[in-house]
Amino acid sequence: MFGLKEAEVAELIRAVSSRDLDRDGIEERFARSVWSGLAEPGDRVAGLLVGELGATAALSALVDQWDVEALHRSAIATGLGPKDIHAGLDRWRPRLASATALVALRQAGRLGVRLSIPGDDSWISGVDDLGESAPLALWMRGQEAAVAALESSIAIVGARAATGYGEHVTMEASAGLVDRGFAIVSGGAYGIDGMAHRAALASHGVTVAFLAGGVDRFYPAGHEALLTRIVEHGCVIAELPPGAQPSKWRFLQRNRLIAAASQATVVIEAGWRSGALNTVSHALQLGRPVGAVPGPVTSAASAGCHRVIREHDVRLVTNPDEMAELGGVEPPDRAGTVVTDPRVIRLLDALSDRSARAPEELAARSGLAVVDVHAALGLLELDGRVRERERGWVRVLPRPASGT
Repeated sequence: MFGLKEAEVAELIRAVSSRDLDRDGIEERFARSVWSGLAEPGDRVAGLLVGELGATAALSALVDQWDVEALHRSAIATGLGPKDIHAGLDRWRPRLASATALVALRQAGRLGVRLSIPGDDSWISGVDDLGESAPLALWMRGQEAAVAALESSIAIVGARAATGYGEHVTMEASAGLVDRGFAIVSGGAYGIDGMAHRAALASHGVTVAFLAGGVDRFYPAGHEALLTRIVEHGCVIAELPPGAQPSKWRFLQRNRLIAAASQATVVIEAGWRSGALNTVSHALQLGRPVGAVPGPVTSAASAGCHRVIREHDVRLVTNPDEMAELGGVEPPDRAGTVVTDPRVIRLLDALSDRSARAPEELAARSGLAVVDVHAALGLLELDGRVRERERGWVRVLPRPASGT
């Protein structure tokens, strides 16, 4: 199989798969596992080639050293030109080493990492929206249930050098969204990312971290304990194979997965040129809802949030209810129905929150007919604004919003 012992390849692939596989299934998974190390994240040429020929045939073409003309003829429907294919071959061939692919699979098997490819139950359907730049495979370390929870998830991203204000808002946002049934997605970095993960775990919620390197090498090193806890209670995901090192480009491409895997993205603190704004850009390109938390106008740490609110279709959000609304959850009506009927306004003025008053007394105080008082009291009772006691009716004061 691709010049390797078929039995060895089959054993390694079955160790990272959660389903029974025939020979074609093993070849497909092995080919995609190799491609995840050959092509850099977001490589559209690789995406188009694999999409047209299939991962197995595309890898065979590399192993058999097809020339540019032969590959171009086979993939002419993709619109790729000879220059695109030539440049792709120049990028991939130096990495085409069977030993590297086998080492990645062995490491994955030792750590209980699963390989997910399009069509698997564990595949994250949202990443398909990335089109030709979608990942060719995903390496997952953690709980399978956490991947399923991404169907109702919100990404929280922001500055690594977060302020106390940003960390406090993130803690409240993450915990509040967990309480409303959302999984929390982020990138495992210092600052806002780390706080979002920690608050989700503290609230016994589900959280998923997308990494820019392999899932066997936690980065940053200072978050090894945090990422280990995420593996135990959530999931850590990467499109690069075990052993891959993070780089600036890979961080930027990792951000597109955060945006695509979530129903909405919220940015909490971001400088003018913050990398978190790259995630916002991906989310907007995908048509996902985006929210940004405002900060003090004097804070450079919030300048990027203010910028995207002003320049893009980004909603200003200040609490978990408004963030949950981005994910399709209607916010509660904390203040009740807005009163516009002048008769109801007059009746509310005549009511007391301490002294119970009979309808006749309310009619005298408000200047309304008794029949109108009874009708308005019925509507206000349904809205929770009044309550009937033994001696009459009292006004119910609205409760303050949680956390205020």
